[in-house]
Amino acid sequence: MTAPQATVRPLALPADRRGIAEVWEASRRILAVSDIHGNLPFLQGLLKKTGYSSDDVLIILGDILEKSTGGLDTLHFLMDLARRNTVYFLQGNCEDVTLSFLRQAWSEEAALQYGTFWGEKCAWVYMAHQAGVDTRTPQDLAAARQAIERAFPEEVAFLRAMPTILKNDHYLFVHGGVPREDRLEDLTARSCMKNDDFLSQGYGFRRWVIVGHWPVTLYRKDIPSAKPLVLPDRHIVSIDGGCNLKADGQLNALILPKEPGEDFAWLAYDGFPVMVAQEDQAPSPNPINIRWGHSALEVLSLGEEFSRCRHLESRRELDILTDYLRQGPAGPYCLDSTDYLLPVRAGDRLAIVRRTSRGALAKKDGVTGWYLGKLGPA
Repeated sequence: MTAPQATVRPLALPADRRGIAEVWEASRRILAVSDIHGNLPFLQGLLKKTGYSSDDVLIILGDILEKSTGGLDTLHFLMDLARRNTVYFLQGNCEDVTLSFLRQAWSEEAALQYGTFWGEKCAWVYMAHQAGVDTRTPQDLAAARQAIERAFPEEVAFLRAMPTILKNDHYLFVHGGVPREDRLEDLTARSCMKNDDFLSQGYGFRRWVIVGHWPVTLYRKDIPSAKPLVLPDRHIVSIDGGCNLKADGQLNALILPKEPGEDFAWLAYDGFPVMVAQEDQAPSPNPINIRWGHSALEVLSLGEEFSRCRHLESRRELDILTDYLRQGPAGPYCLDSTDYLLPVRAGDRLAIVRRTSRGALAKKDGVTGWYLGKLGPA
């Protein structure tokens, strides 16, 4: 089966309600959000925090679905929002999971393996079950496709209508990344959506290229940061805050400048309780950010709350939360972990990821680290 080519659509930012295209209105904002992964409470919390209104333009960079059972509810929320407001959508690789299943782009064995692993956190499995069809055997899958098409025609049509790329003279929006700005229609859609580790590929652009897909915390070896990563010299902004994928993840809204070339702004929502630091704390030197793909460990001593471990890649020894430890085929590894001490001034508001006997794993301005001082109510 031939791989689908990228679908590229022009983008007027913003379109005047009187029908005059590409009129920049001082009262209208353009917000870009990516990688919601079915976390409707985070999306609603983010829109409330940004003061989102019908005057704003919202661009969803893909991955509405997958990794949670809330994908269909989130899709319905956004479909309804798009009926009333100016909302643009891009297809992400997680939307492509459902579309690939429906067009039988995968073998039945591969589809069954994926669906079995993710269960109802996989959107097509969830939809099939909602339609009353099982997905336990290869023989179930043909019936599942028919049931999804029959029970969810509007949703499937909405997913199929999503383009791969939106662009105008100043911006190019794509879920994963692109290798160039011309001949975009010659690229495969899949390569634009599932473009892992895009910033490490060395590309630079004339337009600003706005991407999601790859959680930004994966780009730093020292400090876990989920805030949008802006590269002015290369004209790239990466905005995936690890929502639903990271224990300390957040959902980011990138706010485009009123005029191209001015600074970007951003706001985020992470749902964590907020407390106030009562004491100053200096940042720690030479911290480490143990992240996905670089998290193999040797467990030196196992403790009830913390375990002493050696990080195999860096050979660093540090204490890691015991319930962050996992056992893989190649040996033990951990969820994203750090020994970083946040720089804190008394009176700072901290989002509390986890309280422990040694202090709090906390976030400040999108950066995760430890705070060992006293905390008070916000």
